[in-house]
Order: sequence, then C-alpha cells, then structure tokens
Amino acid sequence: MHLFNDKVRNIIMCRRNSAVFSLLSIFAVVFMPLSSGVSAEESVASQPKETLVFGVVPQQAASTLAKAWGPLLKEVSQNAKLELRFATAPDIPTFEDRLATGEYDVAYMNPHHYAQFHQSQGYQALVKEKDKKLKGIIVVAKDASFQDLEALAGETIAFPAPGAFAASMIPRANLKQRGIDFTPKYVGSHDSVYMAVSKGLFKVGGGVGRTFNNLPLETQSKLKILWTTPKYTPHAIAVHPRVSEAARKELTAELVALSQSEQGLSLLNSLGFNRFEIAADSDWNDVRALKLDQLSIQTDEDAPKQEEN
Repeated sequence: MHLFNDKVRNIIMCRRNSAVFSLLSIFAVVFMPLSSGVSAEESVASQPKETLVFGVVPQQAASTLAKAWGPLLKEVSQNAKLELRFATAPDIPTFEDRLATGEYDVAYMNPHHYAQFHQSQGYQALVKEKDKKLKGIIVVAKDASFQDLEALAGETIAFPAPGAFAASMIPRANLKQRGIDFTPKYVGSHDSVYMAVSKGLFKVGGGVGRTFNNLPLETQSKLKILWTTPKYTPHAIAVHPRVSEAARKELTAELVALSQSEQGLSLLNSLGFNRFEIAADSDWNDVRALKLDQLSIQTDEDAPKQEEN
C-alpha cells in the first residue's frame, strides 16, 4: 500500500512538474516577442539621426546668421528623422566655392546661385517663399534731372557688390539688355550706396526697396527711386544630389509644415520669411533669362565681398 501511494505521488509530481514546465514555455512564447519588440524600438530610438550640413548664403555675419537660423533648423530637426547642422561662409566668393565643390548637403542660396549650381552640381530646389518676388531699384538724387533709364547712358553707377542679386545683378542685367552703357562702382553696402548718392559722390545707385525704406529720413529725403526692376523668383532651399530621395521628401514636408503651427510661423517671421511652398526647377527660368553669367564681375579692390542682396 505504501509502495502504491508512493507511485501515485510520484506520478502526480511528475505531471505537476510537466504542467508547470508547459505553462512556463507558454509564457516564454507569449512574452518574448513583447520584450524583443521593446528592445528593438529602444534600439531604433537610440540610433543617431542622419546629419545634413545646411549652408546659408552669407547675407550677414556668421554669428548673426547662426543665431537667426539656429532655432528654425532645430525645430525642423526635432520633427524630422534628420539633423540639420548650420554652416555658412565668410563671404560670397567662398560660399560659391563651397557650392561648387558640393560642400553643403542643403543650402539656402540666391536665385543666381541656384540657376548656376543646379546646372554644374545638380542642386535641386525643394522650397521657396510663397508670394515672394525679388526686385531691385535705381535711386538718384531728389533734384536729379534723370527721367528714364536711357538718360543713365555713360554714367558711373554705385552698387553694393558684384554678387548682390537684387541690388546689383538684376539692375545691371536689365541695363545691359536695354543696351545702356554704364560703369559699375562697388561700394560695399546698400547704405553706402544711398549715402554716396545723397552726398553727390555718385549720381546713380542700385538698391532694394526694403533697405531704402529703412533709411533715416534725413538720407531718404534726399533721394528718389528712378526705376524699379521687374520681379524675379526668390531664393531657393536646395539639396545636393547625394541626399536621398527619402530625406528630400521628409525635409520638404517639414519646411512646408512650419507655417501650420504657431511656433513655426514665429520662426519664419523672425527671419522675415513668408511661408514656404514646394518649388520646381522651372520656377527659376525667369532668372536664367537674365543671362547673369554674361555680366562682367570685378574682382579688384572696388568689388567688396560683404553683401549678398
């Protein structure tokens, strides 16, 4: 009888152990995927984002640009699977050299730069400002006798710099297209142009409406706008062809989405931007028609490098 009871007890214990083992096996099968899944997510989250160098045309000092662009690039980086790293150059020629070697993955560049480096490097526009056009102005002294552009034939005209797109390149290209001969003189900045014309050092100068309107009344009252250029497609944000299609689509979507939030609109406004819209390469055909590559560019001491627009 004792032997029988011992056998029964052993059988029960074996079955109990077997049942426990089966339950443990089931728990292992059920919960292993969950544990594995969490680890995978944590692994993906811990992976570093792809870093893209974002070059900004040097319209101002590097420190000023970094402070202005930093918050916007940070906002886009936080919302995207990308990390945008700010970069610029000490002057326009250096910026152009870096575009020419494809140093920037992404770049905010003036319209002439886009047309030029789309062709030579394959940069492709992603976005541009919506409802924004660039135009230049020709200013003369308030009491000047000039009535039209043709009267400027043979004059020396002050410009900020050879590469200043709206204030220099657009007016010069339009004058050239009209067959009006003139001598360009580069004085370093918009304010220097206005000051020189107001003081009679030059009879004519090139600028843009924004900087003219921001002049002190004392200077502005001595000048008048003789002519305003046609309007042209504004700056582009473009990517180098090595940037993947997935990164391009994500970056485009995040830039356009900036205008859909209060924070994004505030960041755009702080840079003086309208909202962004998706751009096509053909948007810059108006700039190509100016044939800016045929303009003569001075490189001597009369051609300062400071300003871009």
